[in-house]
Amino acid sequence: MCGRAPDGVPAPGEGAGDSTTGSAKTSGIPELHGSANSLARDIDAVRTGLTLPWSSGVIEGRVNRIKMLKRQMFGRAAGHRLLRHRILLAH
Repeated sequence: MCGRAPDGVPAPGEGAGDSTTGSAKTSGIPELHGSANSLARDIDAVRTGLTLPWSSGVIEGRVNRIKMLKRQMFGRAAGHRLLRHRILLAH
């Protein structure tokens, strides 16, 4: 199944039962069944993510950095002032 996108992504007129999810469901591997079902439920988001040129990578990176700073400061800040100050200084 590797290397099958974009052929494996159904066109707008097709249903979620394309060859990729169909072969995953009939593979006999239970873990692939769950993945195929998740893809079938979110097929519009998958199609959009594979076909549009935009990426949310920069935003995801910043959110990840803020979460890391928040974990490092667990129990140290008595409110959001110190966390806000550290986030602004960490840039």
